[in-house]
Amino acid sequence: MTETATVDALLTLDGLRKAYPGVVANDNVSFEIKPGEVHALLGENGAGKSTLVKMIYGLVKPDQGSMVLNGEPFAPANPAAARASGVAMVFQHFSLFDALNVAENISLGMDNPPHPRELAARIREVSQAYGLPLDPDRVVGDLSAGERQRVEIIRCLLQDPKLLIMDEPTSVLTPQEVEILFHTLRKLTAEGTAILYISHKLEEIRALCEHATILRHGQVVDTCDPREESARDLAEMMVGSTLHVPSRETVEPGEVVLVVDKLDLKSATEFGTDLKQVHLEVRAGEVLGIGGVAGNGQDELLGALSGEALAPGAITLKGEDVGHLGPNARRERGLLTAPEERLGHSAAPDMSLTENALLTGAVRENLTQRGFLKWHATEDFARKIIKDFDVRTPGPDNAARSLSGGNLQKFVIGREVLQRPDVLVVNQPTWGVDASAAADIRQALLDLAHHGAALIVISQDLDELMEVADRFTALNEGHLAAPVPTRGLTVEDIGLMMGGMAEDAV
Repeated sequence: MTETATVDALLTLDGLRKAYPGVVANDNVSFEIKPGEVHALLGENGAGKSTLVKMIYGLVKPDQGSMVLNGEPFAPANPAAARASGVAMVFQHFSLFDALNVAENISLGMDNPPHPRELAARIREVSQAYGLPLDPDRVVGDLSAGERQRVEIIRCLLQDPKLLIMDEPTSVLTPQEVEILFHTLRKLTAEGTAILYISHKLEEIRALCEHATILRHGQVVDTCDPREESARDLAEMMVGSTLHVPSRETVEPGEVVLVVDKLDLKSATEFGTDLKQVHLEVRAGEVLGIGGVAGNGQDELLGALSGEALAPGAITLKGEDVGHLGPNARRERGLLTAPEERLGHSAAPDMSLTENALLTGAVRENLTQRGFLKWHATEDFARKIIKDFDVRTPGPDNAARSLSGGNLQKFVIGREVLQRPDVLVVNQPTWGVDASAAADIRQALLDLAHHGAALIVISQDLDELMEVADRFTALNEGHLAAPVPTRGLTVEDIGLMMGGMAEDAV
C-alpha cells in the first residue's frame, strides 16, 4: 500500500504521470476515491481527464506513479484486466451495433457472457432493479439515445463493478431521463459502488457529487465539495481565472433570411429519422434554438440545410430557392453549417488544421486562384482561427486528430464564424467543451447574431438554448414543433416539447 492510500479508500492514485511527444498529459496526479461516493473529475478540455481515466481503465500505461485498488496494487494491462478487478466505464461515445439487439450488444461487451437465455433474463432483472428498463430483444438501431445509454450502463452493471467511470453521461438525455439516471446512480452508491463522474455540466456536478478533484494542465490544482460551491466557482477553479459570462444586446430581428417549408426527407440510413413536413423561418439577427433527444432528425435536418441532402423547392435563402444546390454553392451564397461530429464530418482527422481551414473556407475566404491553392493565405486563415478562438495547439501544421475534442470544436466553430455567414446552422456547438470554452463559443455566436446573421442552434444542452436562443422549437421523431419565445419557458416545458408533448408544454 502506498503512503498516500488510506484504509477506507477504494482507489488511490499516487503520482501518476503520462507524457506524449511535446505534451505532458498528466503530471504527479494523486487523489483517492472512497466506496459509495460520487467523485467528480473536473478540468478544461486538454486538462488530462481522458488520459487519467484511460490509465485507470487499462487503456494507457502510466510512465510513473502507482495505483491501489481495494488495498492491492493495481496496474491493469488492458480493459479486460480492469473489468476483472471491478472497474467499469461508460464512454462518452456509444460503442453499439445498430443491427444487433440489446442482448447481443451487451454480450459483445462482456468477457464471459452467459447463455443468451440467461443473459436476457439478467438484463430484464438488473434493468428493472435499477430503474432503467430494457427489452433485451429490441434492435439497438430502433432505440432512442437515452435507451442506448441504458444498454451501456446495464452492460457495466451486469459485471458488478466496484468503481464505475462515467464520461459526459447526460449529454444525450432529456431532463426527465437525467432524473432517472441520477436515481440509478444514487441507488448504486447506496450499495457501495463508487462513481468517478466527468461532466462539463456543473449544476449536475453540484447536485450529484460529494467530492471533486480539479485538473489543470495535467496537474491536480484543487479539491472541494461541489455542493458547497457555485457553478461559477467550479468553472473558475478549472480555468484559473474569472469566467466570462456571455452577454448580448437586445436587437429587433430583421427580415426573414431562411425559410424551410414542407420539408420531407427520407433518412440516408436505415436507422435514421425521416423529416416530416418541417417548417421554420429565421430572421436576420435572430437565434432559433432547436432541442431534441439525439436521433430525432437533427443530423438529417442539418444535412438538408447544408446541401449534403438535396430538397428542391423546400429551402429558400434570401428569396432564392437553394434546395437543389450542393454545399459549396450554398456557402457561396452565405449559408454555412457546422455538423455535430467533429472528426470525420466537420474535420478530416489526418489533415492539418491549415488543410481543414481550406475545406470549408476556400470559397468565401478566396483561398484558391485559377485552380491553385493559395497556401500562405490558407495558413494565415488557420492561424487567425487558432488565435481568435484560443485553440490550444502548437500550430496550424498539426493534424486535427491531435487536438482535444474541445479544442477541435473551437477550431470548427471559429472556422465558420470568421467567414461572416448570413445564416449559420450549428449542431451541438459546445458538446464536450469546458465551461470557459463553451462561454467563448456562445459569445461568438451571439456576436454573430448581433451583427445581423441568422442562426439556428441545434443542441441537447437545454441551458445553452435558454441562454442563446430568442425562440425555441423541438424535434421529435422528425416532426418540428411550432417555435415559441424562449423567455418564460421552463426546463420542464422544454423537456415535454422534446418528448413530443408540445401542447402540454406551452
